Amino acid sequence: MVYASHKTQYLVVSTCFVSEINDCYIAREAGKESGSLFTLLVIKHHELVKELLEIFRSSAVKWDEARGEDPVIESFTFEQKYVMVMPYRTERPMSRFFVGEAFTLPQCEEICTNVILSCITSGLPWQLLYLVLTQDGLNLTKDRSVYLSYKLDLKDLDPMRSERDCATACAQILLSVLAEKKDQKNISYELLSQKVKNRSYTRFMELYRDIQIASTPDAKRRWTTKIRSFFYRNADQLFGVLFWICLILGIIALALLLTNLAVGDIPFLRIFYNSFKQIGTESLAR
Repeated sequence: MVYASHKTQYLVVSTCFVSEINDCYIAREAGKESGSLFTLLVIKHHELVKELLEIFRSSAVKWDEARGEDPVIESFTFEQKYVMVMPYRTERPMSRFFVGEAFTLPQCEEICTNVILSCITSGLPWQLLYLVLTQDGLNLTKDRSVYLSYKLDLKDLDPMRSERDCATACAQILLSVLAEKKDQKNISYELLSQKVKNRSYTRFMELYRDIQIASTPDAKRRWTTKIRSFFYRNADQLFGVLFWICLILGIIALALLLTNLAVGDIPFLRIFYNSFKQIGTESLAR
């Protein structure tokens, strides 16, 4: 299957899904055996096309350059269908590749920061970004950076979605990341959970600020903070060591007590007693 714009022909190499509203395909430029892959969103519902065009028009009016480049490479009409061409990258969904036990608390907080930044710089209108966030479109790399995928089912597109909806959806994802470490005096988790409960987030920058305030990178922490963090992260192991030390000391104390009851003396203490019988050339024995 080929979808042709006025300048490029896209050859479908894989089908993601087909629905009444829109289809989603992975494609490459026809005639090329290798090279970049693209995500094609093929929209069949005419009213939805009108809504999308209005969404992009409104977003262009409010465009903020800090939000990154437009991720739509091109869009065109083909056989009475509207086609949107977007980048494709091999997927590593956070839902599958984030394993809490494999990351420390600072690393989880780093992932949270990267999620927020990927959303801020996505260049997507809020209505489409909301679909990315709610349709498992966040991907996690091995170095903990985050990128978006665009296999979007547009049946859930809501023209009324705003930055507030996206920030709230993003905060809920961050909570699921930080929840893995909530037993480690996780200030980030406590702060976000309270604000999500009250729907306090209206902008991504508020979310970014809270993550930065509640979590300080290891390299910038004072040594006292590092010590506290070490004890918080290793509390279970440290309590285990203390338990065994106390148990051994208790056994020694019990042994000394039983020895004293049995023979009326504690041989171990004779070491100290005999040491003071003679000091220098003077004997203290009578």
